[in-house]
Amino acid sequence: MKLRVLPCALAALFVHSHALADDPVIQRVLVEGARASQLGIADSANMGSVSQKELEMRTIYRPGELLEATPGLIASQHSGEGKANQFYLRGFNLDHGTDLATYVDGMPVNQRSHAHGQGWTDLNFLMPELTARLDYRKGPYSAREGDFASAGSASVTYANRLVRDVATVSVGQNGYRRTALAASSEAADGVLTYAVEALHNDGPFTRGDDYRKLNGVLRYSRGYANNGWSVTAMAYHGSWNSTDQIPERAVAAGTIGRFDALDGTDGGAARRYSLSGVWRRTTSDAASQVNAYVIRNQLDLWSNFTYFMDDPEHGDQFAQPDRRVTSGINAIHTWHAHRSDSMTSDITVGAQAQNDNIFNALTHTQARRTLDVTRQDHIVETSGALWIENATRWNDMLRSTLGLRADQYRFKVGSDRPENTGRANDHLVSPSLNLAFGPWRQSELYLNYGQGFHSNDARGTTTTIDPKTLEAVGETPGLVRSRGMEIGLRTEIVPKNQTAISLYRLDFDSELTYIGDAGNTEAGPPSRRTGIEFSNYYKPYKWLSIDFDAAFARARSQGVEPGQDRIPGAVEGVGQLAVTVSQLGNWEGALRLRYFGPRPLVEDDSVRSHASTTLNGRIGYRFRKDLRVELEGFNLADKRASAIDYYYASQLRGEAGPREDIHFHPIEARSFRVTLIKNF
Repeated sequence: MKLRVLPCALAALFVHSHALADDPVIQRVLVEGARASQLGIADSANMGSVSQKELEMRTIYRPGELLEATPGLIASQHSGEGKANQFYLRGFNLDHGTDLATYVDGMPVNQRSHAHGQGWTDLNFLMPELTARLDYRKGPYSAREGDFASAGSASVTYANRLVRDVATVSVGQNGYRRTALAASSEAADGVLTYAVEALHNDGPFTRGDDYRKLNGVLRYSRGYANNGWSVTAMAYHGSWNSTDQIPERAVAAGTIGRFDALDGTDGGAARRYSLSGVWRRTTSDAASQVNAYVIRNQLDLWSNFTYFMDDPEHGDQFAQPDRRVTSGINAIHTWHAHRSDSMTSDITVGAQAQNDNIFNALTHTQARRTLDVTRQDHIVETSGALWIENATRWNDMLRSTLGLRADQYRFKVGSDRPENTGRANDHLVSPSLNLAFGPWRQSELYLNYGQGFHSNDARGTTTTIDPKTLEAVGETPGLVRSRGMEIGLRTEIVPKNQTAISLYRLDFDSELTYIGDAGNTEAGPPSRRTGIEFSNYYKPYKWLSIDFDAAFARARSQGVEPGQDRIPGAVEGVGQLAVTVSQLGNWEGALRLRYFGPRPLVEDDSVRSHASTTLNGRIGYRFRKDLRVELEGFNLADKRASAIDYYYASQLRGEAGPREDIHFHPIEARSFRVTLIKNF
């Protein structure tokens, strides 16, 4: 199959639709062949797709690390296993998901106006056994993407039908236990696919995380990948203890060890239930898709980052409960027209609507017992969007994609403090343009421009009194504009090798951050990020592939005092090198080296985080066609490094006053897991 000669409509379906995950022809190419070529398909050098087989060969400590298949992206953790990951990409410390739009089967994972942080992205419900594909793109260059997508987006697709049913049992160090079952069967002229998972993990911490997870998926589908429908139900329960970041001074003094905690009652519990459906229809000259969803999320989170700084008697622990129901619908229709033998054109229109009904709070607690309430809010956040995109192949050497998107947001906040109760509205119109030149000698050049945005926490649009200090604060805008531009190159001129390189710039009108720990919103200065990214995939033999990704970014605040323009936590340099061996006789395996470079921790760059380099690996042996065993190893060099670093003031019990210090969360010590996998 030569993907580069697909007409525009089919190419758009291949790249953007979730429908193709269970197509028997395309799935065979993705699972057994080399990485699919993006020449003649992609709009930019920074978008791509990762197959089921490639994802399966990755060694991941936690589900959110599947997103690290996106070149240049780092998924870290600064707390207990059940908490949402911390993400880094393109010069951003994305916190728990701000400016990284994430989807699972068409449902948004980012949670708006969340109690802990804007765009909260909890991927602990991901089921690797069902994951058929990961599609990613970076930059605000598509009218299809709206909120949180300025740095990038990642979309995970589950399979409608499993090629082979699978059961797994895993055991490992630090109390790790996992079992999962995923299967498909014919049912009532359709296919019933289901998966269940149970997991426990303590981690290396003195007080174990005691992370307990129960997870399930049930899907019924009819028809084919591009002409059919499906309905899916998901349920996830998780609970854990947290060993949050700790101060370097306490470890250096021997007061605590690297894997100790300062508040043994930190932790959390999360629940997620969803019901979603998708309908697709494709003809020779048109394609339609509609998907709808209802998601119920619940979170209870207890944290203590400053210990005894604010309350020397009871401590500074706080709780952030969040209850919400999210509902939405997305509809897309594409018309395909043949203008001539060499010219084709698609016109695609889309409509999106989402509503969040949210109850959340910030309370002062001790050992998870409420002492007083900082704020309580009932939030109703509603958004709608219309977009149109024209994709034209002018001739064999030129393609263009022109888009326009309009978003409207309504914020309604009912606060326990009348001064912070109110309503607000905001809207934005975002254009985008992508040009692709080539291929010449198996190479393409891309020029990209687009505008995007991230939404503010709804409470920031109505808050006039800081609930903690009781000082007057200014309201912040509901939507903040971003502007991006990029030049990129993709080439396959070297046989069996795919290379992509891009130079980009991304500007934000304001660095808006909701400080969930304090219950208020900070509107930072404008910012600019520039960077370069390089990605290379080489498959010299059917059984061997080599991946190398590297990225460097420069992030600066604009309009601030000289020497005060660094953005704390902004990632500067990252890289990954992976060697994968598959089906070499009865053996397979992989080694992955990951570099997470230092970051500025304060505006004047006088304090910087530590860099970390880790090595993970796996080796598998197939006893017979339907039975194999795998050994996974994490942090094989047993590096004493940080998963994350912060710099702020805290006060330990017995200290005379607050002290500024680096607070870090350690990378897990070297550990191993063994998994038995049975197909049937």
